[in-house]
Amino acid sequence: MQKTKDEEALFSLEMPGSKTLSRRPLAEHMRPQSLNQVLGQQHLLGDACLLPKLIRENRVGNIILAGPPGTGKTTLATVIAEEGKCKLLKVNAVTSNVAELRETLKLARYHGADNCYLFVDEIHRFNKAQQDLLLPDIESGDVRLIGATTHNPRYYIIDPLLSRSHLFTLKSLSQEVIVEALSDCLADTERGLGKRQCTAQGQALSNLALFAEGDMRRAYNLLETLVEGLADGAALGDAEVSAFAQERGIRYDRDEDEHYDTASALIKSMRGNDPDASVYWLAKMLAGGEDPRFITRRLVIFASEDVGLADSRALLMADAVFRACETIGLPECELNLAHVVLFLATCPKSNSATLAIAEAKRALREQPVQSVPSSVRDRHGRNRKDREEGEEGYLYSHEFPENISGQQYLEKPLTLYRPKPSGAESTIAERLEKWKSLRDSLK
Repeated sequence: MQKTKDEEALFSLEMPGSKTLSRRPLAEHMRPQSLNQVLGQQHLLGDACLLPKLIRENRVGNIILAGPPGTGKTTLATVIAEEGKCKLLKVNAVTSNVAELRETLKLARYHGADNCYLFVDEIHRFNKAQQDLLLPDIESGDVRLIGATTHNPRYYIIDPLLSRSHLFTLKSLSQEVIVEALSDCLADTERGLGKRQCTAQGQALSNLALFAEGDMRRAYNLLETLVEGLADGAALGDAEVSAFAQERGIRYDRDEDEHYDTASALIKSMRGNDPDASVYWLAKMLAGGEDPRFITRRLVIFASEDVGLADSRALLMADAVFRACETIGLPECELNLAHVVLFLATCPKSNSATLAIAEAKRALREQPVQSVPSSVRDRHGRNRKDREEGEEGYLYSHEFPENISGQQYLEKPLTLYRPKPSGAESTIAERLEKWKSLRDSLK
C-alpha cells in the first residue's frame, strides 16, 4: 500500500541540508546484515572458530547469547537468520505474554525449524512457566531457539532450557572496534551519516568509543546526537565530544548483575590491599545511585571477615560509617565512606575469625557434642543444689597470674583459633603461646 505524503513525513526526519533519514535509530540503520559485516567478537567469529561455518551452512542449533548491552546479540541473531536464509520470529520477553508466545511458537512450527528461528530477546525476563513453555518444541526439534540476555544465564534461565542450548558469551566491544564502526558510519552514505559529509578530528572518535563503554548502540547514539548538532560538512572535534560527555551516565543496574559485580570488585580490592581500586569501585557505586546503606552493610561484614583481629578498630570504623550514612546521608556521607574504605583497604588482614567459627561449626557437625565441664557450669539459683560431692570446683581466673589457672574449659581440648602473623594479631599469637606454656606448667 502506497504511503501518503503525511505518512512519509510522520516516519521520516528532516536533517540539515535536506537529507532525509528514517526515524529509526542510527544503530538500526547500521546493523550488520551479513557475517562479514560483523565487527568484534573474534573469540566466537574468528577464522579458526566453528560458529561462522555453522552459521553459513544453516546448522546452528538452539543457542543462548549472553553479554552486556550493545555487544551484538540481536545483530548476531539477525545475521544467523540472514546467512541461513531463514525467517526470524522475534519475541521480546519484556512485553510478551503466554498467549503471544503460544501463537509465535505455532507460527514457528508452521515455518519449520529448517527455515525459521524463534528469537527471544531479554529471555531472562520470562518466568519459569514461560520458559517451560519453550521446552516441548525445542525438545522435539520443531523450533530452533535463539535467546538473548544481558544477565548471567546460569542464574536466570532454567536448567532444562540451558541443557538443550549452546551458550555463547559476547564481550564488551574494544575501543578500536567501536572507532572503526563510527568511522565507517561517518563515511556510509546509504545507511550511515555520509550524506552529512561531516568529519572527525583529533581523538573525537576515540573519546566517543571510550565513553560508550563497549556498547556499540550507545556509541552510535552518541555520534548521531553530536552530528545532528553540526552543520553539513563540519568537523566533529574533541571540544564537542568533551562538552557532550560531561552529561554521560554510568552503566549500573541496581539489584542486578552490575550491582553485584561492582560490590564484589570493591570487597576483593579491599581484601587485596589496593586502596586505589577500592575507592574507584566505591565511586562507581555511588555514581550509579547505589544505596549507601548497602555499601556500609558490606563494610561491617568485611571488617570482621577480612580484617578481624589484625586490627579490631576496623569493626568500630565500619559501624561508625554505618551510623554516619543513616544520620547524614548523601552526598556528605560519601566522605565518610571514602575514609572507611581506604582505612579497610590499608589495614593488615586476617580471616582467622572466619576460619575459627567455621572450624567450630565443623567440630559440632562431625564430632560428638561435648558436655559443659562440671567445673564451669552455672552454680547460681536452682543449679547450686545439683552439685555432686567431689566435683571439681571452678577456679576463679583473676586469682592466678595472667588469669591462667590451668583449668580446662572443654572436656576434650580443640584448636579452632589459629592467629595469623598480621598486624595486631601477631602480638596476640605471642600472648597465646606464652599462656600455653604457663598452662602446661600447671598440669
